[in-house]
Amino acid sequence: MEDQATYRRNGNGNGYAKTADLSNYVFGKVQPQAIPLEGAVLGALMLERDALMMVADLLTPETFYLNPHQNIYRAIIRLFEAQSPIDLLTVTEQMRKDGTIETVDGGYYLVELSHQVASSANIEYHARILAQKHIQRQLIVAATETIRDAYEDATDAFALLEKTEINLFKIGHRKAKSAQHVRDITTSVIMEAERAMQYTGECIGIPSGIRALDKETGGWRSPDLVIIAGRPAMGKTALALTIAKGSAKDGTGVAFFSLEMSKAQLVQRLVCMEGKVNGQMARNGKLTQDDFRRMCEAQPVVDEMPIYIEDTPAMSVIELRAAARRLKMKHNIGAVIVDYLQLMRGGEDQRGNREREIAQISGGLKALAKELEVPVIALAQLSRAVEVRGGSKRPQMSDLRESGAIENDADIILFPYRPEYYQITEDEEGNSLAGVAELIIGKNRHGRSGISVMCGFDEFYALFRDLDEKPSSQFPATAPQSGASAALPEGASMRGRNEEDIPF
Repeated sequence: MEDQATYRRNGNGNGYAKTADLSNYVFGKVQPQAIPLEGAVLGALMLERDALMMVADLLTPETFYLNPHQNIYRAIIRLFEAQSPIDLLTVTEQMRKDGTIETVDGGYYLVELSHQVASSANIEYHARILAQKHIQRQLIVAATETIRDAYEDATDAFALLEKTEINLFKIGHRKAKSAQHVRDITTSVIMEAERAMQYTGECIGIPSGIRALDKETGGWRSPDLVIIAGRPAMGKTALALTIAKGSAKDGTGVAFFSLEMSKAQLVQRLVCMEGKVNGQMARNGKLTQDDFRRMCEAQPVVDEMPIYIEDTPAMSVIELRAAARRLKMKHNIGAVIVDYLQLMRGGEDQRGNREREIAQISGGLKALAKELEVPVIALAQLSRAVEVRGGSKRPQMSDLRESGAIENDADIILFPYRPEYYQITEDEEGNSLAGVAELIIGKNRHGRSGISVMCGFDEFYALFRDLDEKPSSQFPATAPQSGASAALPEGASMRGRNEEDIPF
């Protein structure tokens, strides 16, 4: 939001001067500006064409305080994009085409600017000062709006907080985004395709920790919204932690928002997953000395994982987006995980209409992925239709609970499915399904849909793995202690236990 000040020609013909327009004053002070440096930068740009390459990432037309200077810079950018020479004559002609030549006195002011500098030696330093002044003006506008709205009794404080954080985030990422012609994007697309061709691995994006899944999806990419949907005990949280662990080990910072479990519970599961220790026995104090040793050995590994956990219950989509922005600015996170979507709250205006509320949450998560330019992975519950359906009880898109908006907003939808849980022990060819799980890709905006990725699931340790990876049951088993249940043999089921005891 730039002020539209009025300007008059100096009586001595030396450039432009600001009139006594009170709109330029905030709290009795003139907004930050550096008019002489603006003229020096523009003069240097008309002197040496290559100078623009040094400052193009620092400057936009709005960086300049004077409107005539904004028009001059726009003309220079248009000449550069057309691969035309940039000098006094070409800029004058371009401004005639743009209809802005009268803002520079028919071109006389351009002559004055070209005489102000002898070279572009200090142009980058001058441009950085202009960028700082622009940021200061933006901060003043944002703060003034916040102060004004905060005094209004009808203002929703949480909405105002969200608006303020959005404004500050945009200022922090001040490089303006706007509609672009395809020719401005094709180069980066070709370079990305070339990079993918040269990549020797199976995962170009952020790895999930399951190679078979990465081979099919190419890894998580921004700004995708990935939905992991399933019934209780299908392993949604276990899969989310597997993804978080795989991403963090690759060096990608992960923000994990848990609306169901506490921070301590999640970290305990991470440590147990890394050390191949049964989490239920760890909670109940039934570990052997060998189990405890493996937990201690796993701790420093987990300590180095860039995973940031927020366990505020019943977060609204506004609160979650604000927290994610802060983590992005502070820790430069590369992925966001939400466990789980239906435990979030929408806006106050959507209360009482659960379908619209879920639609608002789903749309907010997709907007977050685009805003932060990170993949957002959200867990979701499926309806009970899965349980009452006969046959294999394989989940499908229509089982997504409470809103079709989830299906529309998602780029990828995964259904973790464990046939063993439904006492299906063999496939159609007679192969054992003990310890086998499917990750059904119900939707993939960028690839094949309706296919299954086969992987292993260690029920005793609540973790997903590749089928060719050594099962955790081959690790030293937890020895039963007095009053404790014996360790389950490989392929045994925990189906008979209370569902609340199954650590998924």
